[in-house]
Amino acid sequence: MPDARASRVFPRHTKASVPVAVRGEGCFIVDSDGKKYLDASGGAAVSCLGHSDPEVTQAIKDQLDRIAFAHTGFFTSEPAEALADRLIDRAPGDLSRVYFVSGGSEAVEAALKLARQYFLEIGQPQRRHIVARWQSYHGNTLGALSAGGNRWRREPFEPLLVSMSHVDPCYAYRYREPGESEEAYGIRAADALEAELQRLGPETVAAFVAEPVVGATLGAVTPAPGYFRRIREICDRHGVLLILDEVMCGMGRTGSLFACEQEGIAPDIACIAKGLGAGYQPIGAMLASQRIYDAIAAGSGFFQHGHTYLGHPAACAAGVAVFDKISGPAMLARVREMGGKLDAALRDRFGQHPNVGDIRGRGLFLGLELVEDRETKAPFDPAHGLAARIKKAAMARGLMCYPMSGTLDGRRGDHVLLAPPFIIDDTHVELIVDRLADAIGLALDSLEIAA
Repeated sequence: MPDARASRVFPRHTKASVPVAVRGEGCFIVDSDGKKYLDASGGAAVSCLGHSDPEVTQAIKDQLDRIAFAHTGFFTSEPAEALADRLIDRAPGDLSRVYFVSGGSEAVEAALKLARQYFLEIGQPQRRHIVARWQSYHGNTLGALSAGGNRWRREPFEPLLVSMSHVDPCYAYRYREPGESEEAYGIRAADALEAELQRLGPETVAAFVAEPVVGATLGAVTPAPGYFRRIREICDRHGVLLILDEVMCGMGRTGSLFACEQEGIAPDIACIAKGLGAGYQPIGAMLASQRIYDAIAAGSGFFQHGHTYLGHPAACAAGVAVFDKISGPAMLARVREMGGKLDAALRDRFGQHPNVGDIRGRGLFLGLELVEDRETKAPFDPAHGLAARIKKAAMARGLMCYPMSGTLDGRRGDHVLLAPPFIIDDTHVELIVDRLADAIGLALDSLEIAA
């Protein structure tokens, strides 16, 4: 591990000492000591093709030999045009234009600004409100953080955040009432948006933002049946744009190219990243509907937003190579197949575990919620730092997973998110479950010692 005193890097955590990654080998990362780590979280649901795909790396090298960068204020590029064509050919609904950025936060930031500018262009300047959900995560730029409902991430920066409204998430494990069907709960959860629109005045609301499958903050929570169809109806009735954040759950992660396909709806604006570049290059994208694009084109003609690295040719070349691999029926079927196997293995190992309250997710996007008591669903005391203990124990055993705290309300609750590469096989599934079981066991044992 690097000497923290010698490093000039500003790390995520100044009190943590992390290994030096030197090489990728399929689903594994190898550190400078030669230790191998099975990447069961794709970093943060990024590395969908693992860490050593020769065709993707070759596509980047070939593009660098042609041209690495051309500012979009002056040029477009062949890779950007090719990737946009691929995305729109497979995009749901009326999505017809792609705005390339460098990551998920930028994609969400662009979506929020586009929603506001759209209503200015069509003569509805009163539409200024954005509604999102608690226990969501949409990125760390100030606009995206304002939309996000992760209280822990928001708290230090509250004085800087834009005022936005939040409603409860669709979180059946915690919010469905005894005897209530999943369908009835889904409608009730969606109707929280209707109530918030009425409180604000529907004519003042520009957009509703949501993750189809909630990632980092809730741990792969899927929507109740009918929830998003009702959300789509509410947005349409009131002229509110629907922005779907598929940064984590999109690009094949849940078993369909776009996660919203499985809900039978399409957004007005979609945000993607992470799996779009698979970690080989930083890239994200905002996809907008034709009517939104037409409003800009027929009005000012200028989207008042931008970043230096928009449509970066090398990043888009990586995106083309990645897209061609993840978008085919064989790969998507593999995600569903291996996701089913991993889900079954988790349920076999943890289904009766006294401290695993819920196992959930879709495709290769799965989560386990940890509880102190299965019957009452009581969470562990936040002072225990259970998620951090699990991460430390897992890394010691050569497993990368994504534990998080604050599952319930930003402070209480713990979960583990799994988002392994799409190329995992049965052996990897067994290793993931075995090592995760060891890590959770050791973390729980350490709580007794600490007590």
